[in-house]
Amino acid sequence: MLNIPSLKDTVSAEEWQLRCDLAACYRLVAAYGWSDLVFTHISAKLPESVTGGEHQFLINPYGLMFDEITASSLVKVDMACNKLIHSPFPVNPAGFVIHSAVHEARPEAQCVLHTHTRAGVGVSAQQAGILPISQQSSFVLASLAYHDYEGVAFRPDEKPRLQADLGDANFLVLRNHGLLTMGKSIADAFLSMYTLENTCRIQIDALAGGGELTHVNPAILAGMAEVMKVATAGMGAQIAWPALLRKVERLDPGYKT
Repeated sequence: MLNIPSLKDTVSAEEWQLRCDLAACYRLVAAYGWSDLVFTHISAKLPESVTGGEHQFLINPYGLMFDEITASSLVKVDMACNKLIHSPFPVNPAGFVIHSAVHEARPEAQCVLHTHTRAGVGVSAQQAGILPISQQSSFVLASLAYHDYEGVAFRPDEKPRLQADLGDANFLVLRNHGLLTMGKSIADAFLSMYTLENTCRIQIDALAGGGELTHVNPAILAGMAEVMKVATAGMGAQIAWPALLRKVERLDPGYKT
């Protein structure tokens, strides 16, 4: 059992809420089977109203399983992944290269979520990429980009190429590597990854069936942003986030410590 002192009374209320939401997101990623032992990351940017204009982020302590992460164990770092508050846990600067690139290019993104799931990596290795064969894929294809594999992503010189490939897309397939989503909130990034992961799982299953696939009419792909607003009653990911938090609470309320 990890003995981690609580930071609740030493950080601002805004930072504590972000820590709780991010810890919940890690627990959900574990619960849905998207984690890769202690590897991959989910980063969250602290509001500038809290940081005084500085770029500060929360990220997982390297070496903890995702279902162990708590609000207080999350590590606060700067853009170069230097610790800004004492933590007994190490961080993985190499793992933050992709995240810092996205946060730098897309300042509106509060959260960046990256996975190495079996289905995600499988589809990332398929030359055709995401196929328009499901309702889920229609949401993804409306804002999708690809980045070619350059080896383990620890070299800063890869960042400008990744940023150029990303552009203004919200879904990114990292070829031969995995999946990435971002959002203006942690809830948005999570719901996007839920949609992208299911898109990939459906595609793997459909291709495994061996039959000829039916593609979604290209005309349907237009205007999917408006369709998503209708589907979520104009609330975006917030339509599901409270229920997801209740799920985490049932699994283990200790994530908030």
